[in-house]
Formats: sequence, structure tokens, C-alpha cells
Amino acid sequence: MISRRSILAGGAALAGAVGAAGSAPAFAFAVEEIPLWPGKPPGGNGPSGPEKIGGAGTGYGAVWNIATPRLRVYRPNIANGRAVIVCGGGGYFRIQLWKESTPAAKWLQLHGYTVFELIYRLPRDGWDASAPFADAQRAMKIVRTRAADFGIAPDRIGIMGMSAGGHLAGFTALRPDQKFYDGTDRFENAPARPDFAALLFPVVQLRKPFDTTRTRREIIGEHPTKAAEDAWSLDTLANSDAPPMILFSASDDPIAPPGHNLSLFQALLAKGAKAELHIFEEGGHGWGLGTPDQILSQWPNLFEAWMTRRPFDR
Repeated sequence: MISRRSILAGGAALAGAVGAAGSAPAFAFAVEEIPLWPGKPPGGNGPSGPEKIGGAGTGYGAVWNIATPRLRVYRPNIANGRAVIVCGGGGYFRIQLWKESTPAAKWLQLHGYTVFELIYRLPRDGWDASAPFADAQRAMKIVRTRAADFGIAPDRIGIMGMSAGGHLAGFTALRPDQKFYDGTDRFENAPARPDFAALLFPVVQLRKPFDTTRTRREIIGEHPTKAAEDAWSLDTLANSDAPPMILFSASDDPIAPPGHNLSLFQALLAKGAKAELHIFEEGGHGWGLGTPDQILSQWPNLFEAWMTRRPFDR
């Protein structure tokens, strides 16, 4: 189930990590995987057959046909006590590991974070549209319940997402108590609210003028009601209890232009929540860590500087 995907994702992640650190890292812990559900996941029947990996083209290194949602755990050599759940994008019809979530996970691992890369279920695979949101909530609860096992503080667990994964991360941060499934095991006693959130080129709005994304079609369909558009647009969900958020966009993004993040940023401020916004001059969409010649490649350091200003680090 994991061999080809691990090779594709691991190779790209190592390249990103080397670019950031200057030499190949040696980690004391092997990557491990944690299933999210004890049996068949709730919310539909799901796919059959093995997971599929994208080849040449825009979907290179992306995964779909996901029957077993899980967390891939990257433990740092020296833990800083913080954890991040990372959600790759892909329009809720695939998950871009190779150039988005895995390189970010490796960078965070290098900098002391315990990282949980979320392999979530997708509506295209026969799951309900609610399935990825149930998986994200469940992931937060598992990580928080098992915080001591991973050497992390239960109040320093955040979420990071790119593109559709940014929508997933943002929804989890803004609606942590929305009920997507029934659960009774020990993990369900933990809150699903992340302590911070980082959204990179996220899909925020599902209504005009931003009604052309695959994210919108997969979650609320081709012809949704206005109520559905509002219910799943992050800016309409902003509230005063939102965790601190840092938002990143590129001015020339053709899929999730800065207007997405601007609307969320303004909505959060209007509610009295803490938010920071960075808009880079160029970079397009799906840039992951970026390349050394791009200004947006500074975003991981901006994120780290923002994190060190959080009250729990004082």
C-alpha cells in the first residue's frame, strides 16, 4: 500500500529538506503510519483496489483511491514540543504529497516539529463529501490524546494545509465541533480544535467570483444552493474562537488567487481573531516549499518566526 507512494514522496521531501538545510538529514526515527479508524471508516463505502499514484503531468506524485485514511508520522531528532498535522491539496479528488505536504512535513521535522501528514479520504473515491472533514477531526483527536507518546504538548498542536488541504485545515480550525461521525472510543474525549493554523494558497470561498474550483464541485456539487456555498466557505465561518492563523498567497495564483485569503483575513479580524497574511509577488499555485530563486521560498521561515511569537512559547 505504501511502497511506491513512499518512494515518490520521500524522494521529493528529501530534496526539499536538503535544499533547506544544505545537507541530507539523518533521522533517528523511521516514518510510521497510524490508521485513523479501528475498522471501516464512517461515511460511504469507499474504493476498491490499491491506492493510485499520479505519473507524468500535474498529478505527479499525488495519491487517490484511498480506502485507509491514516497519519504518516515524522518525528524529529530533537522535538520542540509542537506538532503539526499537514494536509496536501488536490481539489478533494487527489492529495498532492510529492510537491506539497511531504516537503513541508520534512522541513518542519528538520526544525523540531513532530509532523503528522494526513492521508484523508476523497469524495471521488466513493466516500461522502463529509469524509475528509471527519478524518481531519479524528486526526486532531488522536494526536492530542497521544501527545505524551510523541513528546508534544497537547496545547501546541496545529494544522497546516495547501489548496484544498488549506480548505480542510481551515474548516477544521473554524468548525472543530461540527459533527461528522459518531465515535465512542478514548480519542473522542479530546477536542478537535487546533491551537494554530497555517493555510497556503487555500481555497476559501465556494461562491462567486471563486466558484470554479474543483474543491467546490467535489464538496457541494455543480449547482449548489447559496446556503451550501456559505456553509462551506471559510470566510463565513470566521469566529472569535478561531485559533491564530497565518495565511500565504501568491499574487499570480490562477486557481486560488489572493482574494481567497484576503476575505478570510478580513473576516477573522472583524471577529477579533488573530491572523497574519503574506502575499508574494509571484509563484502561481501549488508551490510547496518553492525554489531558492523564489521569494515565496521564505514562507517556512516566516511561519517559524510567527510561531515563536505565540503566547505559549513565552
